[in-house]
Amino acid sequence: MLLLELVDTTKTVASTRSRLAKVDALANLLRRLEPGEIPTAVGLLSAKPRQGRVGVGWSAVAAVKEEPAAEPSLTIADFDAALDRLLATAGTGSGTGRLAILRKLLAAATGPEQSFITGVLLGELRTGALEGILTEAVARAADKPVQAVRRAAMLSGDLGGTALLAITGTEAELDAVGLVVGRPVLPMLAATAPSPSAALETTGEASVEYKLDGARIQVHRAGGDVSIYTRNLADVTHRLPEVVEVVRSLPVQEVILDGETLALDEEGGPRPFQETMARFGADAVRETVLHPWFFDVLHIDGLDLLDEPLSARINVLERIAPEHRIPGRLRLTQPSLSVCRRMRLPRATREWW
Repeated sequence: MLLLELVDTTKTVASTRSRLAKVDALANLLRRLEPGEIPTAVGLLSAKPRQGRVGVGWSAVAAVKEEPAAEPSLTIADFDAALDRLLATAGTGSGTGRLAILRKLLAAATGPEQSFITGVLLGELRTGALEGILTEAVARAADKPVQAVRRAAMLSGDLGGTALLAITGTEAELDAVGLVVGRPVLPMLAATAPSPSAALETTGEASVEYKLDGARIQVHRAGGDVSIYTRNLADVTHRLPEVVEVVRSLPVQEVILDGETLALDEEGGPRPFQETMARFGADAVRETVLHPWFFDVLHIDGLDLLDEPLSARINVLERIAPEHRIPGRLRLTQPSLSVCRRMRLPRATREWW
């Protein structure tokens, strides 16, 4: 497929507020793609190309400014291959080679394609296709239940791969996607409710927990191997040796944990959020120690817990990591202010209740 068809679709999606119209436009595009183009196209549509950032900045783009091509000829596969070449060209003397790749790419692109390519290269692409909308579009294009597509994407951490499976595979193959220790899963998103009472009418028994002002982490352990991922599934294991040691000390062989990490002061209170994030984002080890706090466990020693009720998962978490579990209360009704005070909830949380 020509890249221009994808670019035109992103314009259509960005120009409307109608969720239905966005889904229709994206589904129509996805149906016309060749199987090999699907993961690449989904990455571009969600402004997350599979190569990530390839190290091209404004100066490089300006240095190879080319007149737009009169007619479209660049395909999605051509653009994907060019990104691969840019990513692979590194080291001494690579600058000239990267500029040559970039010049050839832009010379083959029409005006709209040049703008799109520049947005991808500089990490400034805005397609209007949020992942929730794109997931619905994949389900419609594949004629599969959106719940099945959403679950497979979450458990695989790969919407592009899920789109390929959904469109070319069977519903049974989609349903077979499961948790794999060491493969990060997309974070489960919270639903909203107009009030605590309305939320409890939906959930029944609910867990009221501390809201920690830290950095979200997802931790996988298989034997002595520990991997730590961010909310965006970036691997930050090397930045958090103290968290690795905590997880290695737990009485398990395999586990997937969801939680937060933050820095504490000498009295055990949280340090300012900025200090936690400065330490969390540092590649070199610093004096500030980050402490892990977990609010969920998704897998333990060969057993998936994702479909178990939260109360059961909390019991497992309390058994394996009692000192690192985020405190909370199980409630059937709206908690009173006195209960919130006994729990020492932050002021903002007490006011919300």
